[in-house]
Amino acid sequence: MWLARCGYLVAGLCAATAQAAPLDCETLKAEIETKIQSQGVANYTLEVVDNAEVHDPSMVVGTCAGGTRKIIYQKNNE
Repeated sequence: MWLARCGYLVAGLCAATAQAAPLDCETLKAEIETKIQSQGVANYTLEVVDNAEVHDPSMVVGTCAGGTRKIIYQKNNE
């Protein structure tokens, strides 16, 4: 994917200078949800929040929107 943006590769220079596009939060959330469900986990919540809303860094399972938002996981006790 980064090769298409660069058009060439010279001893890793392109890979080091290419900027990755910010991940779409809903797309990343869906990918994480698929992985959680494949492990048989039930009764959980995934939520996309602004960085300032993260109170427990151990709940963060993803970063999106150019690093400005986080996806947090919370296990429900039901």
